[in-house]
Amino acid sequence: MTATPSFTGDANPYGGGDSYADYRTADFPFTQHANLADRRLGAGVIAAGDEFFAERENLLVPERAEFDPERFGHKGKIMDGWETRRRRGASAEHPWPAADDHDWALVRLGAPGVIHGIVVDTAHFRGNYPQAVSVEGTSVPGSPSPGELLGADVKWTTLVPRTPVGGHAANGFTVSAAQRFTHLRVNQHPDGGIARLRVYGEVVPDPAWLAVLGTFDVVALENGGRVEDASDLFYSPAAHTIQPGRSRRMDDGWETRRRRDRGNDWIRYRLVARSEIRAIEIDTAYLKGNSAGWASVSVRDGDGDDGDWREALPRTRLQPDTNHRFVLPVPAVGTHARVDIFPDGGISRLRLFGTLTPDGTERLTARYRELGG
Repeated sequence: MTATPSFTGDANPYGGGDSYADYRTADFPFTQHANLADRRLGAGVIAAGDEFFAERENLLVPERAEFDPERFGHKGKIMDGWETRRRRGASAEHPWPAADDHDWALVRLGAPGVIHGIVVDTAHFRGNYPQAVSVEGTSVPGSPSPGELLGADVKWTTLVPRTPVGGHAANGFTVSAAQRFTHLRVNQHPDGGIARLRVYGEVVPDPAWLAVLGTFDVVALENGGRVEDASDLFYSPAAHTIQPGRSRRMDDGWETRRRRDRGNDWIRYRLVARSEIRAIEIDTAYLKGNSAGWASVSVRDGDGDDGDWREALPRTRLQPDTNHRFVLPVPAVGTHARVDIFPDGGISRLRLFGTLTPDGTERLTARYRELGG
């Protein structure tokens, strides 16, 4: 539970030009997982102890933080992040903050799950970032209010201990707590600003909720599906294809570079659990001159390399900017799915509608309980 790698200390004052030219960052291995604090999944910053200079909601904006050196408001410099006022001590003799003084924000994860890593991004906070940060997690069912989450009966687990961070940097932390979390408490010591928060992990859905739904999208990110691999990630992440809702822009889907060979592109998914798929949707919304020409969907039953891929939907012509729906003549049973597009291009969403098999429900329920659900 340490920063990997760590950045500490001030960044240089902004000297003009590209504001990201001296930004400090690294490749964190846990970013292969989904961002559980994504607004598109329903995440929110539901409360903060202070947000005098910049609003708490900025923490979860999906785009990177922007910086306008000329933009000032009535309270001072307008920053694209969450920024609190400067803390002061108790008296003239003790003007400095106490050792335990800190500001906090409560974050509701968009999808509860196991957290593998957290990025606390201080982009553009060069001399006004916190000295250190810490992050705690809890699992509370339903839709608790801020007051309920701050109650004495709620147990919080330390995910990131109090750790020094750097200004204008992506501060990454590996998390190893094998629990299912629904909310986070982000603390900055003693005060300052954080531009963005990213929480990477695996969705762990509530089996009882899925059972009530009956037929649902067994590959959707919010239901516990995930992308395992893809042939090409040049323009956009393959995980976009299992995000909630329809795509709203071209870059909200998956698009590959132009192929100059005789191959094709593909995405491999892991379903929430073993499922019976009865219907498929392939959406090419906003992909007009660059949608895939044809697509097929295959299913595999088994972990690792076990099981053969069986074609559920044969290679089918796709239209640009169109949602295509297919009812399968026979349910396709499996634990994994693969969409192949020919020859290249993109799709915006893939939906696989079905139900969990009895053994799929049993395994999902066991994991849910094992993780404290």
